[in-house]
Amino acid sequence: MKRNAALAALLLGFSAVATSAPAFADTTITAAGSTALLPLVKDAAAAYQQAHPDVKISVSGGGSGTGINQVVAKAIDIGDSDILAPTHPELHDSRVAVIGFAIVTHPGVTVKSLSKTQLQGIFSGKTTNWKEVGGPDQKIVVINRPRSSGTRAVFTKTVMGSTPISESGLTEDATGTVVSVVKQTPGAISYAAFSGTRGAGLNELAVDGVAPTDDNIIAGKYPVWSYEHMFTNGAPTGEVSRFIAFVQSNSELVRKDGFILIRDMKVKETDR
Repeated sequence: MKRNAALAALLLGFSAVATSAPAFADTTITAAGSTALLPLVKDAAAAYQQAHPDVKISVSGGGSGTGINQVVAKAIDIGDSDILAPTHPELHDSRVAVIGFAIVTHPGVTVKSLSKTQLQGIFSGKTTNWKEVGGPDQKIVVINRPRSSGTRAVFTKTVMGSTPISESGLTEDATGTVVSVVKQTPGAISYAAFSGTRGAGLNELAVDGVAPTDDNIIAGKYPVWSYEHMFTNGAPTGEVSRFIAFVQSNSELVRKDGFILIRDMKVKETDR
């Protein structure tokens, strides 16, 4: 009996230890998509992992279309996007910030402002020399984004309207690459998120005389902007939900990375 009692006590001891021991399995979150949103998600992931060492967050770009397609396929936990996903009702939309997009040129281009009509002429391929829009006699080098790009979708909606973009120019698939190529290519023009253009040494053009600033976006004067979305397949739960809430609530990080707080906006996308 004493032997059985000792064995029972030993088993109870093991049971108590197993119950009170911490969980050793890490939680891994995967996010991919918009390269405009990438700087904020990367910085937020680093800060979140520092506060929660048991959580690992993998962040990559690929473009808004890629982010939406991968989260639809459940290949990732979070699809980052500059655009909505109206054909995928299974996705849950968490808006985390607002981002502006600048029309940028090589530092040597002297033109400082273009109208929407002039931009439509350039990006449709009808206007090919800067002298046609008040600049020097220099070839215009257009750098576009791929069709899967959310940045391109915003540019098309807010600037090009029904005028088709010419596919004959160069195409770069990430904000950082666009900024680098424009800076190195004389006569170049493109469009990219503020999160990549601020402090990059490029010319940021006014559109119809309105400068691309946060204040002009907040007031509804500058039209080239969008909400930034973090899509999940169904409502987010657990650590994914807590990470998205962390991004939404971290106003200091949102502003530091060149984004605008949603609560600061005085207009909506439908007001444009």
